[in-house]
Amino acid sequence: MKFAIVVFPGSNCDHDTYYAVKNVLGMEAELIWHKDTSLHGADAVVLPGGFAHGDYLRTGSIACFSPIMTEVKRFAEAGRPVIGICNGFQILLEAGLLPGAMLRNRSLKFQCEQVFIRVEQVDTPFTVACQQAQVLRIPIAHGEGNYYAEPEVVERLEANRQVLFRYTTPAGIVMSEANPNGSVNAIAGLCNVTRNVVGLMPHPERSCEDVVGSAEGLVIFKSVVQAVINGLQDSGPIEPLLGR
Repeated sequence: MKFAIVVFPGSNCDHDTYYAVKNVLGMEAELIWHKDTSLHGADAVVLPGGFAHGDYLRTGSIACFSPIMTEVKRFAEAGRPVIGICNGFQILLEAGLLPGAMLRNRSLKFQCEQVFIRVEQVDTPFTVACQQAQVLRIPIAHGEGNYYAEPEVVERLEANRQVLFRYTTPAGIVMSEANPNGSVNAIAGLCNVTRNVVGLMPHPERSCEDVVGSAEGLVIFKSVVQAVINGLQDSGPIEPLLGR
């Protein structure tokens, strides 16, 4: 299986993601420059974290016009797996591949810390190896991670089970104190209607080995490997895999 990791000017988690995929998972990975016009035969696409184009104008607002995004959109529209992490999530929002927008953190400060997120749905390529209601300890590092959408959009996201991750306490309880940025409904990650495009603010690529404090983010990458290798995203609704 091959991952395409898109690199924008200002990306700073591209090599973290490459390391997690190549060295930890043992999968093929290629860094794709944002001016490229091909995903080079990738099976999954990652838009990594960082500060694409210096976050000028708005986070992700320039990156969404990069030439490679035409291919990313085509790839997504074909039902193939795409994930945006932190700045990558912001780019997916600006590109219209996911609904909503990011506001400044409630604290108005850049926050870099470990958080806990609860897995809400396990029927996407990026959560199929998770357990329902599993709580993951994963770091955040962002200044604009306060997810917002209009009330009717949020209602639709909830009704369609598009909210995939929610900020909680270590025990999996949703409460204001456990929401690091003020995101509406404590949303930490979500997917599109067809469930193949996922965005999340926490950094799973920074929590793939115990030596860095947590390996709990690795399950997100393991999920898409299982989904692609087993052809699940092309055979209807994804069922949780047994024996994980």
